[in-house]
Amino acid sequence: IDESMPTETVLKHSEAGSLNALIPLDQLNIERAAGRVFQEFDEGQLAFRPTYKYQPGTDVFEQRPDKKLRAPAWCDRILWRAQVKNHVQLLTYNRSETPNVSDHKPVYSTMRLVVKDVIAAKREAIYEELMRKLDRFDNTALPIVGLDKDTLDFGEVRYGQTSTLKIQIANTGNVVAQFRLAPKLDEASICKPWMSVSPTYGMLIPGEDPATLEFTVSIDNTTAQNLNSGREVLDDILILRLEGGRDYYITVKADYARSCFGMPLDEMVMYTKAIRSIPLDPIKRTETLDPANGGTTALCVPKELWRIVDAIIHKGLDTPGLFVEAGIADEVAQIRECIDTEAQFGTYKAHSYAEALISFLSSLSTPVVLPALFPTFEIDSQNIQAFSRRLLDELPPIHYNVFVYIISLFRRALGHRQKNQLTAAKAARILCDALTPSATEQSSNHDLTKRTGMQLIMIHLLETSSI
Repeated sequence: IDESMPTETVLKHSEAGSLNALIPLDQLNIERAAGRVFQEFDEGQLAFRPTYKYQPGTDVFEQRPDKKLRAPAWCDRILWRAQVKNHVQLLTYNRSETPNVSDHKPVYSTMRLVVKDVIAAKREAIYEELMRKLDRFDNTALPIVGLDKDTLDFGEVRYGQTSTLKIQIANTGNVVAQFRLAPKLDEASICKPWMSVSPTYGMLIPGEDPATLEFTVSIDNTTAQNLNSGREVLDDILILRLEGGRDYYITVKADYARSCFGMPLDEMVMYTKAIRSIPLDPIKRTETLDPANGGTTALCVPKELWRIVDAIIHKGLDTPGLFVEAGIADEVAQIRECIDTEAQFGTYKAHSYAEALISFLSSLSTPVVLPALFPTFEIDSQNIQAFSRRLLDELPPIHYNVFVYIISLFRRALGHRQKNQLTAAKAARILCDALTPSATEQSSNHDLTKRTGMQLIMIHLLETSSI
């Protein structure tokens, strides 16, 4: 009770049951009305006398001389808070006269409540229905496409040739679909170097005609070298990514029809069988070299090289423009196929054989003449013989055989220069391009000077009577 009323007066009203004089001075309700405590809580009307402080075990307020005099008050209360006010109906709110053992009188209350009861089965059913509605919403709001195929099998692919397969992509959803081919994790390119895709991105409007993606596999010299050495396989997985949607995975595979183009000389001379029949797998390849399996000792020069040179000699060293004019592309491809499979040559032009020879030499994984053998000083008439001898002495055995074999062929061709119009300078330039690493845009002036010196050595070897 607020201290504005003397304790004796509070005792008097409490004993007489004069509640109307005491209720306005109830400290709890004063604080609640001021908004300082128990906000949003409710309480029934105080219709009973103060519950404190009594002489223990009696119904008499504490007024004994040896005890501290206290003003009676409602120190025992029941308050509640409900989210919905009308879900709680107060039926009774009173004090109890039993048990009578303390200096407090207990209070009690009875209420009628509306209680939330969760039925697990119904809750699960509602949850599943909501999830179905969300899924239907996602299906209408997210981009969706359909691919007519997700696996591309190029079958057998050959050196120097390209093969293209197509995939159609259609918008099967209700919103615009933007797609792009994305690189795999920790990779910079969308696919391996031997493959290209066009287009790599695009946009599809619902209902429009499908877009076509073209996947092209091309076996160039670098790829052939990696396939022959076991550093590469013709398998890849591409990621087609929808902006705001899912990823689609496209599997690409092919089988390499092995070719002598892009192989090292030291390996080629070990095979007497057709290169096409030699497995790419290193273990199986080693088994073919075992004498117990029919393996033989190394040849002096690759049989493939001998076949081309022999064909050029018999086809006609008198052919005008030999080694200078280009051959027929289809014939060059057919000559390469005949070399790889040991099939009989057809009727092809001498220019096609010559181009196949230069292409073969240029494709070797290790050039016949390595950069370390290039002349280190400017070539002149005083030192050209010494540099020529040094070049021949330092060539590895198989490279030496091939070098001498090719020089001999071009010497023979120069013997027919009146008809084929070949000159030593032209021949030296062609040989330098075919037998040494190609010059690049990054080549320094010093590198170009050494390359010029090598051409002079080639001219010297072509025109001298001995090697």
